[in-house]
Amino acid sequence: MSQAPAVSPAEAPLARARSFLFVPADRLERLPKALASGADAVIVDLEDAVSPAAKAGARGALASAWGGLDAAQRARLLLRVNAAPTPWHADDLALLAQLPGLAGVMLAKAESAAALSTVAAAAPGLALLPLIESADGLLNLSAIAAAPQVLRLVLGHMDLQADLGMACSPDEHELLPARWQLVLVSRGARLAPPVDGVTVALDQPELTEADTRRCRRLGFGAKLCIHPAQVQAVHRGFCPSGEELAWAQRVLAAAQAAGDGPGAGALRVDGRMVDAPVLALARRLQSLAGAAPP
Repeated sequence: MSQAPAVSPAEAPLARARSFLFVPADRLERLPKALASGADAVIVDLEDAVSPAAKAGARGALASAWGGLDAAQRARLLLRVNAAPTPWHADDLALLAQLPGLAGVMLAKAESAAALSTVAAAAPGLALLPLIESADGLLNLSAIAAAPQVLRLVLGHMDLQADLGMACSPDEHELLPARWQLVLVSRGARLAPPVDGVTVALDQPELTEADTRRCRRLGFGAKLCIHPAQVQAVHRGFCPSGEELAWAQRVLAAAQAAGDGPGAGALRVDGRMVDAPVLALARRLQSLAGAAPP
């Protein structure tokens, strides 16, 4: 039997988080709204959301504002730092020493285990979430997943499309191989389930929810958000439907009645065979329905 991901108690909330909401580091006035949005985690973004000219000021403002945050708020915050080859990377890593209680670090355009090791050295004990958004990131995915302190892989599918010269259809069918690779490598490395990329439509909650249901079916456990209005749609997408829950309850009830255990063997529910993998799916659906990360 495959062992479960090794997650420390401190990392557990991030490992179970379903929604990660971005806030620009130079717009910290938005942070209270983001924290009140219901998002499981909030990412203060020093990368794409902040222009080169504003990055130094954003770092200073975050360091100054940090003392006004309580421990519970800090424990829900991550910092997205600029990629290793950029001129801002070293200053971003130096900032981490001024942010006690930070939950984790997201490395933009993660492409090597060496880059993750450098971040880990600057952020001892913090969970690392490498953002995979280039061909090199995908090609080195197994090594990245095995790097120190990595908790979850994250898909940056918009940048990935640009890097690969892709022109995806609205259902993003062309990205299925990349998404599957993140799920497979995460499981092989005993990481928490990966985090899917953003839905760029801000005023279509039904699309955000549909995108989330697709990523749940693929094995993802969370999704990035770029607006507070997307958070609840993501949570709905990760919650099993009433039909799925009713099925899971029938399966589990049948297993219990038959004496659920290692030697219970196969059952028949709704005219279909139920064996150990199907029971595991039913238990997972029940667990998802009750998921409520702190």
